[in-house]
Amino acid sequence: MNEKVISRRTFLKRAGLTMVALSGICIPVGSAAADSIEQPVPYSTGTERPRIKVPPNATDCHHHIYDSRFPIDAKSALRHPDATVADYRLLQKRLGTTRNVIVQPSTYGVDNSGLIESLDQFGLETTRGIAVVNTSVTESELENLNAAGVRGIRFNLSQPGGATNMDMVLPLSERIKALGWHIQIVATADQILAGSDVWRRVTCPVVFDHLGHVPSVYHPAFDVIVMLLQQGNTWVKLSGAYILSKVGPPTYDDRADIAKSYIKVAPDKMLWGSDWPHPTSKPGNKPNDAILLDLLADWIPDEATIHRILVDNPAKLYGFS
Repeated sequence: MNEKVISRRTFLKRAGLTMVALSGICIPVGSAAADSIEQPVPYSTGTERPRIKVPPNATDCHHHIYDSRFPIDAKSALRHPDATVADYRLLQKRLGTTRNVIVQPSTYGVDNSGLIESLDQFGLETTRGIAVVNTSVTESELENLNAAGVRGIRFNLSQPGGATNMDMVLPLSERIKALGWHIQIVATADQILAGSDVWRRVTCPVVFDHLGHVPSVYHPAFDVIVMLLQQGNTWVKLSGAYILSKVGPPTYDDRADIAKSYIKVAPDKMLWGSDWPHPTSKPGNKPNDAILLDLLADWIPDEATIHRILVDNPAKLYGFS
């Protein structure tokens, strides 16, 4: 008898419904009870939902899609198992986000065909993309990427021998200005410091991934990013707290001062991203995406600023209507 009751409740739970004890009333998906249902997601630790109740149109501004059907760049160093559009939709269901920005992984170099297919699957109403190109890209290719939903190009400077390098930043940034795009930088703190003159000369918006990869507020690269934020042409992603943290979950306290300082200087230039499927983390050590989202509640004292970071700022930068 007990086994039958348990199996019936399990069935109702999996069907998205929760039975109120002895009442015969079903609570639909979207209710508080339905929201408590756990959601397992590939490449993400845990199944619980975040404490934060995200606002409508909340945006994950940084995630990747991996698909072995597309050719791998022979020079790429980072190879991740397939992490598909369907897998990512499970993360959206868990976190409550509805808009997303797909970042071309270094794995595929300048072959953006997988990115374009993923953008098509999600649709332009909710999704934008960040491509990787080099100086051989044609105007026609840029226009096709723009039509597909691309709104920026990424320079992964942290991987030697990758598809892009520092010499490409200025010429490519000038070419994408007319499209209203921005450049996105993933680099070490020392590389950001060394390139400070270049960042000042870029005339399109500049976005630094993963808190700028600065180890602390005392690293001189932190001062470079703060200076750029004050000038108004720079954005920072409050993502990747787990990457350089020595404290680790659930607090990632050694990353809090950096994030809070950026937010204080320029709350209108902050973005949030999951970095799913966390390609730099080993398979058995993936972070908990609910905890990563909940860090915003620890870093930000008011709901209005959280709304700005999750909804308003992405809408402005990526052109969501």
